[in-house]
Amino acid sequence: MASIHHQLAIRTPIAQVYAALSEPEGIGTWWDQQTAVQTDAGLVLEHNPGEQHGVVRLKVLQRLPNRRVEWECISEHPPTSPASAWTGTHFVFELSEGPSAAADIERDCAEDDAKDNPITTLDFRQTHYDDASPFAGFNNFAWGQVLANLKQVCESRKD
Repeated sequence: MASIHHQLAIRTPIAQVYAALSEPEGIGTWWDQQTAVQTDAGLVLEHNPGEQHGVVRLKVLQRLPNRRVEWECISEHPPTSPASAWTGTHFVFELSEGPSAAADIERDCAEDDAKDNPITTLDFRQTHYDDASPFAGFNNFAWGQVLANLKQVCESRKD
């Protein structure tokens, strides 16, 4: 099993990025509208990307303020859906401040008046991923687009 990995620098304080990752309302601003369902096993986030895919169910495993969010995909999907490769995988969002490859590049590209702005580094991994899945390339690219949405939403907020 492999992991999908993306690292990006987001020009905003870490608390703002954490809020966008940890609450259903925040997730809905950059990915898809989430419904929070309290189950015997804990909090589950649900969204429906369309009939051909079925409802995506993500069990919230961990929320460490300003540090980490982790979900496990507990739903099953038709074999023709890219989400079929998600069942049993974990989505891990790790946040940090300070030096990182992404933050260093972001600072190097910044205008002089923005070089001291806070930068949060997000390391995203989808773990336990079957890289032999016919959807591996598609899902990797799709995560890049979804995470670009997260960056845009967080950087456009003036909280």
